[in-house]
Amino acid sequence: MKYEKLANEIIKNVGGKENVNSLAHCITRLRFRLKDKSKANTEVLKNMDGVVTVIESGGQYQVVIGNHVADVYEEVNIIGGFAAAASEESDEKVSLFNKFIDTISGVFTPTLGVLCATGMIKGFIALFVSLKLLSDKSGTYAILSAIGDCLFYFFPIFLGYTASKKFKGSEFLGMAIGACLVYPSLAGLTVGEPLYTLFAGSIIASPVHVTFLGIPVILMTYSSSVIPIILATYVGVKIEKFFKKVIPAVVKTFLVPFCTLLIIVPLTLIVIGPIATWAGQLLGAGTLSIYSLSPVVAGLLLGGFWQVFVIFGLHWGLVPIMINNLAVLHLDPIIALVFGASFAQTGVVLAILIKTKNSKLKSLCIPAFISGLFGVTEPAIYGITLPRKKPFIISCIGGAVGGAVLGLMESKLFMFGGLGIFGIPSYLNPKGMDSSFYGCLIAMFVSFVVGFLIMFFSGFKDEETKEDNKEGNMLVKQEVLGSPLKGEVIRLSEVKDEAFSKGALGKGVAIEPIEGKIIAPVDGIITAFFPTGHALAITSDNGVEILIHIGMDTVKLEGKYFSPKVKQGDRIKAGQLLLEFDIKAIKAEGYSLTTPVVVTNSDSYLDVVETDKKTIDYKEDLMIVMI
Repeated sequence: MKYEKLANEIIKNVGGKENVNSLAHCITRLRFRLKDKSKANTEVLKNMDGVVTVIESGGQYQVVIGNHVADVYEEVNIIGGFAAAASEESDEKVSLFNKFIDTISGVFTPTLGVLCATGMIKGFIALFVSLKLLSDKSGTYAILSAIGDCLFYFFPIFLGYTASKKFKGSEFLGMAIGACLVYPSLAGLTVGEPLYTLFAGSIIASPVHVTFLGIPVILMTYSSSVIPIILATYVGVKIEKFFKKVIPAVVKTFLVPFCTLLIIVPLTLIVIGPIATWAGQLLGAGTLSIYSLSPVVAGLLLGGFWQVFVIFGLHWGLVPIMINNLAVLHLDPIIALVFGASFAQTGVVLAILIKTKNSKLKSLCIPAFISGLFGVTEPAIYGITLPRKKPFIISCIGGAVGGAVLGLMESKLFMFGGLGIFGIPSYLNPKGMDSSFYGCLIAMFVSFVVGFLIMFFSGFKDEETKEDNKEGNMLVKQEVLGSPLKGEVIRLSEVKDEAFSKGALGKGVAIEPIEGKIIAPVDGIITAFFPTGHALAITSDNGVEILIHIGMDTVKLEGKYFSPKVKQGDRIKAGQLLLEFDIKAIKAEGYSLTTPVVVTNSDSYLDVVETDKKTIDYKEDLMIVMI
């Protein structure tokens, strides 16, 4: 078993198999639902060979593996027995938004591989027909079309299965509900004159052709739909659980599904389906309206922030909108705008690959570049660009430019297809090649070139240390940071905010101030100064990025008691007064003034050596950054 050792270590460091509620995976990540996240050894996992990084988002504990995640997932499942294990609810409180993201990812993730595959087939069929390489009258076309359309047409059945599994109901009951929605004979009931029309004269005017026990049934087209089946399955699981409680065990096997289906299917056709369908139509029209206000601005924003959304799992909030748009509008203009992001990331990685002399970094860049071409950018993001910050920002700029191009050309997705270069056919209009398709090609090229050129000419700082040929000693440059405060020095691990204490924001120290002023620790630029005055960021002339955060939760003061003396973008000199704050007033409001001073890009340097002093005065050496 190739990944047995890695799988055992992952299970051990997520708190053991008894700490796991459930496990799923996407293209590059193992997605755990843990009972107690505090039992997980996040730092151990991050530093483990075979693990790229660890992300906590959407109520999930995500271990990023890379391209071989499916093999690792299989091994982890075999060893942990998670596939067969019954899930238990965690005591952890999860926000409504995180619950939504977790639900959407849980419902759609299992289908994405096949959905991409069938979408790619549809895309290539359209491409071959446009190029006159395939006739739409041939048997080959008919069979390939069946392969390409099968999943999306019968999507309610597949989502009935995954949604039931997510909501902890009977998967086959969910499939039965989905099958009823796409049952062929129901579509034939709409032929002929309607009995009457409900809501006549309104935007939701609905002809009624049949009734159920005298109740009017508004028949909709549910093939390819997503919202009706998810809502119907959710309600169906609730009904199923009710009947499991009241029906005797001896007849549960058949009476529970019997009673559940008799209630949920008519309820779906009469109430849930029409309401969900109208909601889907409004959602599609709404997103199209937002897009129509300014496709270029929409492209800049979505293209620029798409990779940030992916990091935090927020992109799952847009996936159902895309699939709904494809089902209702037969096109999607929203997710279409992010196509350039992966190519911008890939261009940045290629520039680093060419410029670096660090053999380890080169070995990371080569597979990350190759997988990036196929749209899998997690190895590039977590292994190369994000830890170095500047390359990641450059890739976001490239994605924004590509998004603007896609918006300008009014490019749209006409099917859910592959990622990276395999996503190109998805932009092909079934009616033929148009600006949408050409915009996709231009955006792909522009994003790649912008990312590559900015990275190549932006002064990339190589990580390879240089050796003195005469003495054989490493020439290590140092940056000394003077103390911006006067007071008691506290170890960062003792700070009550986990983002600081666990080193997530970088290495450094904290100071309990006895005077209410902040001075500049180095010569440099104020790169950020929060409007509330409670935090500021400085980039030194040597590129060291420093964050000074005055107090804990002091953002809630909304600027009271803080008096900034400089502003964002100002050039500063070491020792210059940057900020004054009222210690007594802030403490009287009940806030701690423990102030972390961290080097946020400490991963880019050999080491950050903190002072061993217990108390410190202004300008005294606080930290030494080994550059």
